Amino acid sequence: MDPVFSLGLGAFALLLVALPLAFWSLSGGQRSNAVTVLVAIANLALTAQLVLRWWDSGHFPISNLYESLCFLAWGCTLAQLLVERAWSSPLVSAASSPMALGCVAFASFALPDRLQEASPLVPALRSSWLIMHVSVIMLSYAALLVGSLLSVAVLFTDRDQALQLRSSSIGGGAYRQSSLAGSAAAGLQLESVSMSTAEQLDSLSYRTITVGFLLLSVGLVSGAVWANEAWGSWWSWDPKETWALICWLVYAAYLHTRLIRGWQGRKPALVASAGLVVIVVCYIGVNLLGIGLHSYGWFFDS
Repeated sequence: MDPVFSLGLGAFALLLVALPLAFWSLSGGQRSNAVTVLVAIANLALTAQLVLRWWDSGHFPISNLYESLCFLAWGCTLAQLLVERAWSSPLVSAASSPMALGCVAFASFALPDRLQEASPLVPALRSSWLIMHVSVIMLSYAALLVGSLLSVAVLFTDRDQALQLRSSSIGGGAYRQSSLAGSAAAGLQLESVSMSTAEQLDSLSYRTITVGFLLLSVGLVSGAVWANEAWGSWWSWDPKETWALICWLVYAAYLHTRLIRGWQGRKPALVASAGLVVIVVCYIGVNLLGIGLHSYGWFFDS
């Protein structure tokens, strides 16, 4: 069996075991170290897979949808591990693991063999911009997907309680509350108050989406520069470009509601949930139709 495909199957098996453990730990309210270890090993397996594919093909492993999905799964597992370092909660793994598992499963079992095999790059892709543009875009998708999934979790957390978020839009782990003690002497007391689960999720999703938005902005600019070098046009309204712009506008609206309007909690979570749908259309929809300059090909190709 092809070692690249075997490493993909190994990552799938690890994530498949990690997913029920994540939900099991969620029901118990305690984070499972086993889930983190399994996801970390899966990330290493995907890293080895991409490096081996790069070595065999001689170019950055992004020539088809199989490699692209594996790279996205690698980015999602990396984002999940980084978010778990910021907040050790079973909710993070339960919300994030399905995305990486779905990417690997789709790449390994749904794609035809011709889309799993390494293929030579078309002349337009033989550029030093390839690694810069594609890697940044894929990492932005990973961060935005994980952040949006955390926002979806906000919608289902403490649904019977009104959210009164006490953190700023930037977010933090807790805040200091002051109070006056005594009528004669105005003694100032500082009380540390922990954030609720919904507040933690809201803060983490905001920070993760912010990172993803910045990466997406850099990716769009680098893509425009590359397009000008390759085709003599900064923007061609290719289907992938159009949907990437829509994706950027949706998450720009999300950040606008947070920073300018001061929204927190479930309202911006709805915007982030819409962004999740837009990313799926942008990433998979173009390839499903098999059209445009950015298409990796699909079943309907001749």
